[in-house]
Amino acid sequence: MAINIKTPEQIEGIRKSSQLAAQTLKYMEQFVKPGITTLELDQIIEKYVREYGASPATKGYRGYKHSSCISPNDVVCHGVPNSYVLQDGDILNIDVTTILNGFYGDTCKMYYVGKPSEYAQKLVETTKECLRLGMAECQPGARLGNVGYAISEHAHKNGYSVVYEFCGHGVGLKFHEEPDVPHIAEKNSGPILKEGMVFTIEPMINAGKARCKVDRKDGWTARTIDGRLSAQFEHTIVITSDGCEALTDVYGDF
Repeated sequence: MAINIKTPEQIEGIRKSSQLAAQTLKYMEQFVKPGITTLELDQIIEKYVREYGASPATKGYRGYKHSSCISPNDVVCHGVPNSYVLQDGDILNIDVTTILNGFYGDTCKMYYVGKPSEYAQKLVETTKECLRLGMAECQPGARLGNVGYAISEHAHKNGYSVVYEFCGHGVGLKFHEEPDVPHIAEKNSGPILKEGMVFTIEPMINAGKARCKVDRKDGWTARTIDGRLSAQFEHTIVITSDGCEALTDVYGDF
C-alpha cells in the first residue's frame, strides 16, 4: 500500500488532535500517585478528552473497552486498565490517541510513581533518548530504516533490548496507516521519507529480553517474557521540508 502524503489542511487537523493528546498526558501527571488504580486513571482520561470535543480512538477499537492503554513496570504496551493499584517505585506508561474533528493524534510517555530506583530511571531516560535519536533521522530523502537503526544502536549500547514485535505506524486520517515504523532496522533500508508523511515513532525498550507475551485473559496486555522492566515514549511526527516536527511535543520535552 502507498504511504499517504497529507495536505497542509490535513496536517493542521492532525496537529490539533495531537496537541490535545499531549495535553491529556500532561494533565494526568497530577493523578499518577501511589494508591490510584489504572482503571481510575483511564476514567479521568476519557472525561478530559470528551470535555474537549474529542473521543478516545482506542475505545471500541477491535473490541477494546477502554480510553487509553496503561502499562506499568513489565508491561511493554497495550496494558488494559484494571484494578491494579499503583505502588511507590512503579514506572508507568500512558498511551492516548485522540480523534478530534476526524483527525488522529497518538502519543505516550512514562511516569514515575513516587520515587523510582536508579535502575528504572536509567531505562526510562535511555528510552526517551532513543526516541529523540530516531526523530533526528527524519528528513526528506532519508530512509525510514535509519530511525530503527539509530534507536537500536543506542539501546544496545546501553545494555537494553528493543521490542521488535510491535512498531510505529502511519497515523492521522486513520488510527493505523502505512508505513510500519520498526524500531530495529538496518541502516539505509526501508522507504524514502517525503514531506507530508505523518507517522509515529514509539520505541519500546526492555531491560531484559526483547520478547513479549500477551495476556491470555484480556488478549491485549503485552508483558516482557522475563518479567523485567520495559519503557516507551511516542510522538506523532510529520516530515517537513527540512526535517520533521513532533506534532505531539507540545511542551518541548524533545
